Amino acid sequence: MAARAGIVVTGTEVLTGRVADRNGPWLAEALRGIGVDVGSVVVVGDRPDDLTAALGFLAGSGVDLVLTTGGLGPTADDLTAAVVGDFQGRPSVLDPELEQRIADVVARLSARRGWHTDPAATAAGTAKQAMVPAGATVVEPVGTAPGLVVPVADGRSGPPVLVLPGPPSELQGMWPAALATDLVRRALAGAAELRQSTLRLWGTPESELAATLRRVDDELAGLEVTTCLRDGELEIVTRYDPDAALAYARLRRAVDEDFGATLYSDGPTLDELVTAALADAGWRVAVGDSCTAGLVTARLTEPAGASAWLLGGVAAYANSAKEQLLDVPAELIAAHGAVSPEVARAMAEGARHRFGADVGIGVTGIAGPGGGTPDKPVGTVHLAVVAPEQVLTRSVVLRGGRDAVRQRTTTLVLHLLRELLLGGPPA
Repeated sequence: MAARAGIVVTGTEVLTGRVADRNGPWLAEALRGIGVDVGSVVVVGDRPDDLTAALGFLAGSGVDLVLTTGGLGPTADDLTAAVVGDFQGRPSVLDPELEQRIADVVARLSARRGWHTDPAATAAGTAKQAMVPAGATVVEPVGTAPGLVVPVADGRSGPPVLVLPGPPSELQGMWPAALATDLVRRALAGAAELRQSTLRLWGTPESELAATLRRVDDELAGLEVTTCLRDGELEIVTRYDPDAALAYARLRRAVDEDFGATLYSDGPTLDELVTAALADAGWRVAVGDSCTAGLVTARLTEPAGASAWLLGGVAAYANSAKEQLLDVPAELIAAHGAVSPEVARAMAEGARHRFGADVGIGVTGIAGPGGGTPDKPVGTVHLAVVAPEQVLTRSVVLRGGRDAVRQRTTTLVLHLLRELLLGGPPA
């Protein structure tokens, strides 16, 4: 059986949604990349009893390694190291050498950032972070919090626990060193290749895909197939061992046969496809945006190197901004309204002209919750993409709340660009 792991994400701020969990998904994919299957990701608040219960659940599920993230700071609610030590039967003790190394890091950070700290409070926090379960391996800190690999006490059974910091940059920076520790390497010795493939469809209902999967179900032994409908895109994610490659080929063939007209990607995301195509074409883009107030521009700048294809954007919310910054004629707005196909195209043409771009994007709509009318209900969105020799437009009424309309609109813009650059299913 391949190596398996379980993850505990700690932090009341994560449990309540004030902070999005970035560590659980990152660790799950990092482990899959080295051939380790993740059975569960459990999120708990900063409560010792709940963390202990989560550790017990994962340790009893047959995993080879348990990982925790968060709870390693200097404050009273940071209890992960002590709780894990007690769970493994290894009470924590002060490591004076680690304490000095952490104190040096804190001193450097304080000097660099101009902090004026209370010496006694700083010393107490540093000592707390240097408490190490007896027999644990210390993974050197990237910030101020060390990582720990805590084996189960002699005479007891259970997997080791890898304790990692909560800040994603610290966790990811520490990851290679954590994997290189003897205990983790031994725990994951059974790791084997675990493949993952993603097919992306645009415009296919889940019910139709479900019918296809039922039709070929007896040919898919060894595949773990999951589907996800998000912003109108249907993803088919399949995980499998190499010996199930023929079964995956049968699945891929069935999807091609039934949904070849809507299959737009075998792997790369929509954003990756569009930005690569823009770079290949050498085209520069400019955005005139009212409905999302800049989210389209922000999404186009998410990949590194975005300056190669994006010149800029104008968040023209007011009619006066559309007129003055994007050259939309006032009489056009008066005749058709700010939310109209005509104004969307004029915004695209204005952005293209003002920035000297190859491609102009125009976006106008009613994201809600107010502002709708019987003729133009909340969710009405008009889009236009103007290229050197082609113009693509779309008018839709999107469902959902304000955030959903704005996010779905940005996805539609990317699909218009994909259609313009690469063809495939229409946006």
